[in-house]
Amino acid sequence: MQISAMEKAGILVEALPYIKDFYGKRVVIKYGGAAMLDCELKMKVMQDIVLMKYVGMHPVIVHGGGPEINDMLARLKIKSQFINGMRVTDRETMEVVEMVLGGKVNKEIVAGLNASGGKAIGICGKDGGLIKAAPIDSTGTMGFVGQVKQVNPEIIETIITNGYIPVIAPIGVDEQNQTYNINADLVAASLAVALKADKLVLLTDVPGLLMDPHDSSSLISILKVSQVEDYIKQGIITGGMLPKIQCCVESVTGGVGRTHIIDGRVAHAILLEIFTREGIGTMVVNS
Repeated sequence: MQISAMEKAGILVEALPYIKDFYGKRVVIKYGGAAMLDCELKMKVMQDIVLMKYVGMHPVIVHGGGPEINDMLARLKIKSQFINGMRVTDRETMEVVEMVLGGKVNKEIVAGLNASGGKAIGICGKDGGLIKAAPIDSTGTMGFVGQVKQVNPEIIETIITNGYIPVIAPIGVDEQNQTYNINADLVAASLAVALKADKLVLLTDVPGLLMDPHDSSSLISILKVSQVEDYIKQGIITGGMLPKIQCCVESVTGGVGRTHIIDGRVAHAILLEIFTREGIGTMVVNS
């Protein structure tokens, strides 16, 4: 689609107050879903993040990598088991998860950001004692699936201060140095609170929270924390959206300014949400 020079100028003018407001602010972005798999979308996400850095924002990236993990496990003939949408992670699977997330996926994102004109550094939750983890269940049923026990953001502060974009694989360790696979949404939410971020952005494969899941035009643009409990009871917040909303609630009640659930299948979704009046997803705010 071609746009005129005047339309381009209008876009820049509309973005100006947002650029001013968010200058120097920290934005934690959970990068996952279709935006990681489609090459064209991937390039546009990289461009969005680098542009944010160029206009004075401090993006911090936490990434998933489920499809890549599935692919590697299949190639190694290791069977996967899921309980309530979470991967049961035995010792052998944990080794593959760490290899794929901390090695392949993380470094591909770093390379993409660097190729787009940014300066990125890839780490995982083990580095610098960033993420202290604990088992997500006491029974051991889930294996080495973890939850965030504590975040030490010192290494992220150092990376940001030196002008780099941190890219974080969601892996943590416990007091016995055991490695855990942690849901990337949970890591992003905990990190946003620890960094006192202005925003948390979750890239998903849906438009946001819908009043009717079968009607994409029923998008709920603004969701107040005070509405969440009623929406859960009404069945509006359900399934895979429930843990994402819970992450958003934990973030805003923990001091993060605003959280956003946006459709990563839309080109330049991050810029559209942050730098336009309408936005494109669901914004969760405290009340």
